[in-house]
Amino acid sequence: MAEILVEPIELYALGQKKKGKTLFSKVGVVGCGKEGQSIARIAAWHGMEVVFIELSEDKITQAIENIGSELDNRIENWGLTPGDKRAIMSRIKGSMDYKDLASCDFVIEAIRADETGVRNIETRKEVFRRVEEVVSSDAIIATNATTIVITELASELKIRERCVSLHFFVTSPEARIIEVVKGLYTSEEVYQRVCTFVKLINRDVIPVEESAGIVSVRLYVTLLNEACATLMEGVATLEDIDKTMEIGLGMRFGPFKSADIIGLDKVMRWMTNLHEEFGSQKFTPSPLIRRLVRAKRLGKNVGVGFYRYDKDGNILPNEDLVRKI
Repeated sequence: MAEILVEPIELYALGQKKKGKTLFSKVGVVGCGKEGQSIARIAAWHGMEVVFIELSEDKITQAIENIGSELDNRIENWGLTPGDKRAIMSRIKGSMDYKDLASCDFVIEAIRADETGVRNIETRKEVFRRVEEVVSSDAIIATNATTIVITELASELKIRERCVSLHFFVTSPEARIIEVVKGLYTSEEVYQRVCTFVKLINRDVIPVEESAGIVSVRLYVTLLNEACATLMEGVATLEDIDKTMEIGLGMRFGPFKSADIIGLDKVMRWMTNLHEEFGSQKFTPSPLIRRLVRAKRLGKNVGVGFYRYDKDGNILPNEDLVRKI
């Protein structure tokens, strides 16, 4: 009788895979506010490990809860399963220690502008320096800033050619485009690697020459200023101006709804930075925007901006809020 050979069945397990390091195995995010949460969720959705840096345990907890809530919305709309959510959330970790970024291939700075002043260049430079201290020499360091140029942020680093700028859209987190900016120091190799990252997360690259405001912000703030002027002149109501742009010109959100989603304080900073950069009056914030910001009516996140919102973020019937301030 022939001898029966016995081999461990585990060697043939279908689920057994050798997990090797890929081009973007681990992504770091510094700052996990609205933009940082969107970046972390998108990267984890596409199979990447994500570690984000925040200032306190409370902020870490809040960021994790917000990402989970966003995924719950996808589940409710049949865009995700509970199992998918668990897998995505298992790939996202929060930390207060920059050393946890050490194994990242790609680190994106996305700090909150509203916590550091209008021209927060020095704060962002400090983030870049702290990241460079812990990551490997071939790791890419990027910013999600739109009105601060990457060349200035990279100017004091030891390896400047590793730095690049890219813009994730917060008004529509699932927008399938990302603006990617090559700075004065950025190498072609690094730029192409970042373009590969964009494709890996199922987005199209919009190549942009280095300029404060890139494409989207420069055009949007000009539109919003003109929309405010049109409203203050009594040409049309707030709702009808938005409806004209949404239905007539195919925008997903009109200029006022978009401003509320982005945050009016952030929009005003964009305008102030662009006015400082270019000196053009077209970037001067409208008096209406200034009044709303002074009144702390900052948009959807606080429940009132150009519109008023319920606890679920739905627009409430208009009470002519603009004329009340």
